[in-house]
Amino acid sequence: MNHVVLAQMAGPEGPSAFGPALMMIAIFAIFYFLVIRPQQKREKEKEDFRSKLKKGDEVIAGGGIYGRVVDLKGPVVWVELAQNLRVKVERRSLEPAAMRPAKADEKEASAS
Repeated sequence: MNHVVLAQMAGPEGPSAFGPALMMIAIFAIFYFLVIRPQQKREKEKEDFRSKLKKGDEVIAGGGIYGRVVDLKGPVVWVELAQNLRVKVERRSLEPAAMRPAKADEKEASAS
């Protein structure tokens, strides 16, 4: 009889109701700091670049085309791809050409 009373006083044993909720919160926090926040930071940097765009800046158009800005008219930007070859592109499709793959290859070749 003593064992029955002690078992009833101890209460039910089992997993906590807060365990799965805490796990989901932890997974969301990890996902936020590893995926969402860096993406938002990159998008903000791109928007800053687009708002400060000026003639002579080297850019990459949406299709991966490298060029130099020659004229700006609101949301439209004229990009020179080669001498006397200009295309009109939307400002939102441009990204900075800071890390050009060709220059990285040249640095590796000169280091060897």
